[in-house]
Amino acid sequence: MTTQPDLFDRSLFQQNRLRALKAAKPGADFLLKAVADDLEDRLLLVNRSFQTAVDLGGHTGLISRAIANTDKADRIIRADLFHPSPDLPLPDLVCDDALVPLKDQSVDLIVSALSLQFVNDLPGGLVQIRRALAPDGLFLATLPGAGTLTELRDSLTRAELEMTGGAAARVLPFADTRDLGSLLQRAGFALPVTDLDTLTVRYSTMFDLVADLRAMGATNILKDRSRKPLSRQVLLRAAELYAENFSDPDGRIRASFALVTLSGWAPHESQQKPMRPGSAKTRLADALGVREHKVRK
Repeated sequence: MTTQPDLFDRSLFQQNRLRALKAAKPGADFLLKAVADDLEDRLLLVNRSFQTAVDLGGHTGLISRAIANTDKADRIIRADLFHPSPDLPLPDLVCDDALVPLKDQSVDLIVSALSLQFVNDLPGGLVQIRRALAPDGLFLATLPGAGTLTELRDSLTRAELEMTGGAAARVLPFADTRDLGSLLQRAGFALPVTDLDTLTVRYSTMFDLVADLRAMGATNILKDRSRKPLSRQVLLRAAELYAENFSDPDGRIRASFALVTLSGWAPHESQQKPMRPGSAKTRLADALGVREHKVRK
């Protein structure tokens, strides 16, 4: 059996995030804050409580705080990739969220924000998460989906092709919403749900967007990325193309973040199940208030 090569450089991912934490640019966590607020609202709508919750990949503590704000969990474990800088609280658990170090059926809630998109084996990671959940445990996550940073990808690719005759991948690939839903089902989650919310952020220039991505620790970590940085000329041309094609009347440019939220439950006998074909006790015609006509073949 052949193993699929890794897509992402996980050690570089860790370095980028740690560098971003140490730099601590004010406001750079706006996207994570928006996601944390949304996940908090979703948890508030869940009509049950959880004994043990895990904030998986919670490198700033925002998700742990969101879980705590809901009063839905008796105990919260923050699992991070590394010990963060001294001015931040230490995580309860240091681990790689690509290899979830939790016993089977040991926790009741796992929440992840803007982290699982960097996992090389996402199908395997979802299986690990489902196994770690106790029966009727909940998994809730948000990650960027297809459509994220399309403007930046298009501008960089066109500029590089125009000026050098070739182009390398400069923006990470993101999974489609439908594909992510299929992965939930394949991992064995019950009642899987995916939904998409597109957040549009405006900037003065492309360089302001790139600076924010660096401050988030979200720069290119493709394992097969080009080690040759883009020239100043290519970057300037990309900024021109960006402004020409993706700007508003006031001259500010748009950057799209397609945020896909996943939810699924560890199977339990108490959960609703689809009815077997032919088991309905009410005719469709009666429900619609119309006469039923037989069709002769």
